[in-house]
Amino acid sequence: MGVDGGESQGLRQRKRRETERRIVDTALLLFIRNGYDETRLDEIATAAGISRRTFFNYFASKDEILLSLESGMGDQLAGALRAQPDDKEPLSAVRDAIVAELARYPAADMIAIDRLMRSNAAVQARKLASYVIHERTLFAAMREKWPAPDREASLRLVAMMAIGALRLSLEAFGREGGARPVAEILRETFAALERRN
Repeated sequence: MGVDGGESQGLRQRKRRETERRIVDTALLLFIRNGYDETRLDEIATAAGISRRTFFNYFASKDEILLSLESGMGDQLAGALRAQPDDKEPLSAVRDAIVAELARYPAADMIAIDRLMRSNAAVQARKLASYVIHERTLFAAMREKWPAPDREASLRLVAMMAIGALRLSLEAFGREGGARPVAEILRETFAALERRN
C-alpha cells in the first residue's frame, strides 16, 4: 500500500506541475498577443483547459504568473553553480553559471517576458525584491561549494555583486532589444567587476 500511495502521490505532483506549466505557457502567449492588462483570468483558464476555480488553486492573480518565472531563478543559478568545477575562483564560477543558465532561454522569449514585467509596476517592484532572495540562495550554494569559514565575507560579497551584475546585464539586454547576446553583455559586466580596482 505504501508503494501505491507513493506512486499516486508522485503522479499527482507530476500532474500538478504539468498543469501549472500549461497555465504559465498559455498566459504568456495571451499576454504577448493581447497585452497584459487586456488579458482576463477567464481567458487564461479557458485557453489552458481549466476552470476559473482551478486557476485559483495554482495562482492568486495574473501578477503571480509572471512572478513564478522569477521565483525559481535563484535555485536554477545555485544548481548551475554546483555544476562548475571546484577549482574555479568564485567570481568566475558564478559568472559561468549565470551565462550557462541564461543561455537556455531564447532571446525573443527573454525580451517579451522583460517587456511584460516592466509593463506592470507591482510586478516590477516584486521582481526587484526577488533579487535579494536570489542573492541569498546563491550565497548558500557558494558556502556549500567553498565551506571555509574565513571565505564567508568574500563569498557574500561575490553573491551580491553577481546578482547586481545579472540585474544590470538583463536591463541592458532589454534596453537594447536583444541586439547583442545576453552572454556577451554578462561577460562584459563581469569583466567590469574584475577590473574594479
